[in-house]
Amino acid sequence: MYILGISAHYHDSAAALLQDGVIIAAIQEERLSRIKHDNAFPLLAANQCMALAGITSDAIDCIVYYEKPFWKFERILDTITNRIPFTYQHFAKAIPLWVKNRLWIGSEIRKTLNFKGKVLYAAHHDSHAAAAYYSSEFKDAAIITLDGVGEHTTTTISCYENNKFELLREQHFPHSLGLLYSAFTQYCGFKVNSGEYKLMGLAPYGKPVYKQLIYDALIELFPDGSYRLNMNYFNYSEGLSMINRNFEKLFGKPQRKPESEIDLFYKDVAASIQAVLEEVTLKIVKIAKALTLKQNVVFAGGVALNCKLNQKIVEEKIFESHYFYPCPGDAGSAVGAAYLGWHQFHQKISPAKRGSEVYLGNALNEYPKVTTTEEALLKNKIPFTKIAGDIEIISEALAAGKIVGWYNGRMEFGPRALGNRSILADPRQSTMKAILNEKIKLRENFRPFAPAVLYEKATELFELGTANYNTMMVTAAAKRGTAELMPAVIHEDGTARIQTVSKTDNRPFYELLQSFYEKTGCPALINTSFNVRGEPIVASLEDAIRTFLYTDMDILVFDGEFMICKSSDLKSVMKTIQPNLYADD
Repeated sequence: MYILGISAHYHDSAAALLQDGVIIAAIQEERLSRIKHDNAFPLLAANQCMALAGITSDAIDCIVYYEKPFWKFERILDTITNRIPFTYQHFAKAIPLWVKNRLWIGSEIRKTLNFKGKVLYAAHHDSHAAAAYYSSEFKDAAIITLDGVGEHTTTTISCYENNKFELLREQHFPHSLGLLYSAFTQYCGFKVNSGEYKLMGLAPYGKPVYKQLIYDALIELFPDGSYRLNMNYFNYSEGLSMINRNFEKLFGKPQRKPESEIDLFYKDVAASIQAVLEEVTLKIVKIAKALTLKQNVVFAGGVALNCKLNQKIVEEKIFESHYFYPCPGDAGSAVGAAYLGWHQFHQKISPAKRGSEVYLGNALNEYPKVTTTEEALLKNKIPFTKIAGDIEIISEALAAGKIVGWYNGRMEFGPRALGNRSILADPRQSTMKAILNEKIKLRENFRPFAPAVLYEKATELFELGTANYNTMMVTAAAKRGTAELMPAVIHEDGTARIQTVSKTDNRPFYELLQSFYEKTGCPALINTSFNVRGEPIVASLEDAIRTFLYTDMDILVFDGEFMICKSSDLKSVMKTIQPNLYADD
């Protein structure tokens, strides 16, 4: 039985395909459309998922949409009508979108995918919860979801036992930790729904001097873990921005202009909201423990992307074991929707064997018209050197300070590159962070880089708790000597967002790390996503080569077998490649 999960029309659209209870493919639309955070109907992603399985829409039993459109529309109408005339701008932008297509998503699914079967709808936070729980290895667990807003809900506490979910607590719009953090994202000059990780990265450079002001004026936390925002300072329920003039007056300075210099004030503001987020969330986690009495806990929703918050949760040891779903935002809800189609709508039991958490996209040779990587390179007359799996060549280059684009196997699902669509470099060079930010990633100089670390060596270098460190979802404090060994990956606060790599997780990447360790004594590499600022992570051969040429990377490696170096021949070839690299000749 095949079930397709769909998330669309807000941000980060995606499709996920489940076969007999196992997720076999999941792809974000942005990777294929090349539009960052693409929110369009995920036609490209859905078709690619079906192509990976070798099926058409006729083989799909049902398609499950990740939320209930009429519930969400009801909330939007309530919000608008309760604040007329202040909500006119909101009305003018939102209503046409809903009337045109969002209310009729079932019709869009059937028409766009030529689908004649059942279309089902899951609640937004149920999709979050299902993605986190069913991809974990826990038999029973507490479940916490935190995001901006779904239909009405912004925060939930639930548990899973006896093959069913039980909702225990929920918080409703407009009171939302996700929207509170996004308000500060905007105030500090970053883009909402994409710049929150920048705010988190900025926080260690400041001190939480405005924490008490936030508690006094913006958020009230109650003993039962619920909270209430003072809406006099926010504009997201009425207009098209997150904050209003009262917010700026409260802090005494205007919203920072994007791309302007970041002074100490905004660093302190970032540190302050990060501290509040951590304290309020820890209260919610403690309440979840008291309500569920479980030993295990799983997390989903966009707030779970805050890996510094996740470190605090693990360190508090409120639960014994923690699992942070590696694609916790709306894209990951396509996976949750597919799981709900199997478990809840069809009342099926989980199979014993589970699929990959992250390596769910397409490999290079799984594009139409291409059967092997070598065929793709030869077809497009791209000059390459065959290294036949000789990983020593690459580890030697890395040890010599070269920067490597690493394209291997199936593309990752989620916001993190985990060794299949990565840019790699030597973490021992203290200047490498600046080089990568300025010449490769083309981004702000305060942004940190993450290390990929050999699984066996991780506990020697970092303070680890009981969590999934193999997906870059949790930061960890560096132990004594680690910063000296790998200065380029230790952030201002002495932590790093690590990825532990084992043979079973990703054997080719593990072997490269092992080779680098044998040469240098350093069991880690800088691992950052294979893209430049403002673009999605690369998906195709063309994407990879264009990014390679656009930046100061030295070497590009495909599947550990083919090495490409910069040359005038490569540049001339790329000018002749058609927009659709894999179209028929």
